[in-house]
Amino acid sequence: MDPLDRLEATIRARRDAAEPGRSYVASLFAKGRPKIAQKVGEEATETVIAALAAPETLASEAADLVFHLLVLLADAGLGLDDVRAELARREGVSGHDEKAAR
Repeated sequence: MDPLDRLEATIRARRDAAEPGRSYVASLFAKGRPKIAQKVGEEATETVIAALAAPETLASEAADLVFHLLVLLADAGLGLDDVRAELARREGVSGHDEKAAR
């Protein structure tokens, strides 16, 4: 199984069964979507900063961003398959054309 698929499965399992005091993932779900979205924003900012000022930490910051994005997707009832489907839908379409169609 792909590491992202394993991570997604772990996030879903902890959302459904873990206690917030024992699991960071469960604690995020307990705080609700606004807190999860805030964490995604924080991690996105840290990823941008790493890209510009500390490229040696970019992969680590990107991993944090992906992790928190997966938590947000799970909270919304979405997952990697939904993202894959959206990317497949956009495949072969100009980025400019896709954006204009929104």
